[in-house]
Amino acid sequence: MSFSPRNRARFAVADDQFVDQPADYKNYSQIYGQDVFNMRVMRERLPQNVYERLEQVARLGQSLAEGDADVIASAMKDWAIEKGATHYTHWFQPMTSLTAEKHDAFAVPTSGGYMINEFSGKMLIKGEPDASSFPSGGLRTTFEARGYTAWDPTSPAFVMGNRWGKTLYIPTLFMSYTGESLDRKTPLLRSLNALSKQALRILRLFGNTTATKVQGMVGAEQEYFLVDRRYAKLRMDLLLAGRTVYGAMPSKGQELEDQYFGAISPRIIDFMGDVEARMVALGIPARTRHNEVAPSQFELAPLYEEANLATDHNMLTMVLLRATAERHGLMCLLHEKPFAGINGSGKHNNWSLCDSDGNNLLEPGSTPLDNAQFLVFLAAVLRAVHLHAPVLRLGTVGAGNDHRLGANEAPPAIISVFLGAQLTNLIEGIAAGKADGSGWKRGTMEIGVSTIPPLPKDISDRNRTSPFAFTGNKFEFRAVGSSQSISPANFALNAAVACALDDIATELEAGAAKGVPLNQAVQTLLARLFKEHLPVVFNGNGYAEQWQEEAARRGLPNLKDSVAALARYSDKDVMDVFLRHGILDAREQLARQEILLEAYLKNVLVETKLTSQMGRSVILPAVLKYLRQSAELAARTQELTGETASFEEQYYKKLRVQASGLLSSLDELDKRHQELNELDREIMEKAEMARDVLLPLMAQCRRHADALEEMIDDDIWPLPKYDELLWHR
Repeated sequence: MSFSPRNRARFAVADDQFVDQPADYKNYSQIYGQDVFNMRVMRERLPQNVYERLEQVARLGQSLAEGDADVIASAMKDWAIEKGATHYTHWFQPMTSLTAEKHDAFAVPTSGGYMINEFSGKMLIKGEPDASSFPSGGLRTTFEARGYTAWDPTSPAFVMGNRWGKTLYIPTLFMSYTGESLDRKTPLLRSLNALSKQALRILRLFGNTTATKVQGMVGAEQEYFLVDRRYAKLRMDLLLAGRTVYGAMPSKGQELEDQYFGAISPRIIDFMGDVEARMVALGIPARTRHNEVAPSQFELAPLYEEANLATDHNMLTMVLLRATAERHGLMCLLHEKPFAGINGSGKHNNWSLCDSDGNNLLEPGSTPLDNAQFLVFLAAVLRAVHLHAPVLRLGTVGAGNDHRLGANEAPPAIISVFLGAQLTNLIEGIAAGKADGSGWKRGTMEIGVSTIPPLPKDISDRNRTSPFAFTGNKFEFRAVGSSQSISPANFALNAAVACALDDIATELEAGAAKGVPLNQAVQTLLARLFKEHLPVVFNGNGYAEQWQEEAARRGLPNLKDSVAALARYSDKDVMDVFLRHGILDAREQLARQEILLEAYLKNVLVETKLTSQMGRSVILPAVLKYLRQSAELAARTQELTGETASFEEQYYKKLRVQASGLLSSLDELDKRHQELNELDREIMEKAEMARDVLLPLMAQCRRHADALEEMIDDDIWPLPKYDELLWHR
């Protein structure tokens, strides 16, 4: 066997060993939240009056009392230093799909050659990163650098690091000097406030006088791939783009369906245990772990949390996955489609509403026909999804997610709602004025095995092809990509539902002012709303071609790619959803449209350059080497036998055809790439050209290269292949 770079990787010693091995945690309940400055810790360390006021801030959104910040900062500093922290950082979420942090030391020099630890209320509340160095969509220019981070007291601070040093992380908002949001957290918090305000109007109409807040609740399932880092480091596409721009299918992929829920290998279970121990210590309630459908694909899922906290925790989870993978000699791939031909990765966003009394407002109960409050909230969700599908689609845009949406493992880009047969029959009856709840039955399943008692049965099956499915007492928004922040999807959903609840509450309040009995007003409203919004309900196969045609007849938009979706951002009906309750102003929305288009374009351009560079400097040289060897072999065969080496010549010609095709495709790709770079047009037109011209040309290059991979000597092929990346564990 030759020692090509790929083969050397097979015998190399991993260059990343454990540098921060966790203790042998055996009981997660004992370490849960130990690295979090949570309400339990604050209750112990803060004066009672300060703690009670801070609790009101976190629970009701009230302003922090003057002077409390200094007290809280002092307690937070002392706690963090006891945990080994030497620095603090304002941790925020700019428009990059990543988190950002700038570390400042607690210790400052004093006269006499000493140092003291300093952390004031002002340092806690406000930071000042460079706003012009992050995507701003034109809200900040290069010379207008000032921006601010502002402490978010609804998300607790935490300590994270390794044996060489730890840092106090303070979750914050990020805004420009002129006050516009430059992050993904600010609109989420605004949307949660709007949602709570409108939902409370509905609760008050139904006589609930005790609830003080309605909270959006989220549980975000996270899918990811793990590959051996020694192989991944030999592929520039994985290092720079997170996905393979070249690669032929292995002999075995996911055809046998034996990966899903299969036994987890020892190396992977070690990794998972390490990740979970770190998550639990940081207060992230990790619950589920398993093999996913594709080889080397896995999933973890936490329990439900308040949406703001769930968003922070999911961003932190992605950081932990990447960092922990390196310590285990692995690389964690969060791209939505790192490998062609097998399932990609998503992030199922499970969303529900809960009031401050602990009631799930999307729980139908045993007799939903008699649960008018549930039916009103259900009607609001259907109205939100039906009227504002483009808004929800904007929460899932991204060049990576475009490779996944509509494929066999992901829902289509058409936003529809799955309710299941029983609930659909119920609302159809209400819409027709013939409501009948007699068919509602959770029921049990008889297994036919005497030792197993009857199993409780859910009210509906699950529909993997639906982008927005009701799953008993929540909705599962399945279209979010695995690398994406869940914030855009949730603030879009919250904004749309807040608008629908506002419409409903306004109508019911007007009826009450005129003396219309609530029951009568609700019956009339529900019949109309369910009839109006039934077209968005679809319980069938979302992958079927017939659904595309049926959805068009129903008037449901089919925004097949990110560019098509982003073109709708500036539509009046889309902008009004965010403007109506102050979630995003017009400038912030237009800035986000530009930022997201630029991100899409830059992602495609990076992959274009990778396709060209790898094709010319990695693949073609190996192909030419093999062609020379093949030609020499044919010549030697003819010389020794005195006969025409027809077999060798045929193989040689096949190689030349694919090599020539690759070269001409690369030439065309480079030409069109240069044209796009020189194009003096709006960002939308350049993004459209990237989608319509560059992506098909990249696929064309790949077809030739993948054909060559399957024909060339394994020892000569310069890149780790899919079978090594996916099956070497």
